[in-house]
Amino acid sequence: MASATSIKLDDDLKGRIQHLAETRRRSSHWIMREAIAQYVDREEKREALRQDTLKAWEEFQTTGLHVTADEVEKWLASWGTDNELPAPQCHK
Repeated sequence: MASATSIKLDDDLKGRIQHLAETRRRSSHWIMREAIAQYVDREEKREALRQDTLKAWEEFQTTGLHVTADEVEKWLASWGTDNELPAPQCHK
């Protein structure tokens, strides 16, 4: 179920939205909903990545296990070749 929400926009931004809506043959309402939905999706993904990064950092601090950038680059460079390497193993 959708509910109404109001938002205050300065005249310049409102005009830009209206112009874009006309160009895209959409309503200003559609443009704003789409923009907000994309922003929220992007920020949720960014926050999930941030949390994953913090968790990985804490795990590294606890265990000391890691793979070097050189090891990963060598592995990735082998992808799709006749001599594809297995994923590098974590080590201290």
